[in-house]
Amino acid sequence: MISAIILAAGKSTRMGQNKMLMKWGNATVLETVLGTLRDAGVEDLVLVAGRELQVEGDGLRVVINESADEMLSSIQLGLRSQKAESEAALICLGDQPQMESASVRAVCAAYQSNKSNLVAPSYHMRRGHPWLIARPLWDEVLKMGNAQSPRDFLKRHADEIHYVNVATPTILQDLDTPADYLKYKPRV
Repeated sequence: MISAIILAAGKSTRMGQNKMLMKWGNATVLETVLGTLRDAGVEDLVLVAGRELQVEGDGLRVVINESADEMLSSIQLGLRSQKAESEAALICLGDQPQMESASVRAVCAAYQSNKSNLVAPSYHMRRGHPWLIARPLWDEVLKMGNAQSPRDFLKRHADEIHYVNVATPTILQDLDTPADYLKYKPRV
């Protein structure tokens, strides 16, 4: 089983408001991300959120991260919350509502076919989200300290990453600022 860890514990400082709750078409940013993952066939969802984000949903497990400023701690909490039958986890950004289910399916399919420990989507030679980490590498991430980052981990394993080329820049786009939101939001 492939699970998804949705990182949504950040403080949205640059956005000026909780970006997970901002409108995105007929839903919120976070609801759109969750819907895309479900549409792609991912049924086990772990949301790593801050205290101020109260979310519920079918098949959604919520874990609260007290260290909201650190992406690594959110990934670690998500990995610790995985079910025993989960063999790999997608690392997803909660502020990436333009993520496409086809990209998610492509990453999952690549893992299923080659069982690579790391799979990442690539658009014009740039790595994006969601990327996948298989269980054999989880302990290494769980042992990482605060001075390290997910980027450091991926650099250490650069030669092991199986890249899936996708035809969409949406794997690179997230919402950090009001300008990002205005640039990417759907026109309704």
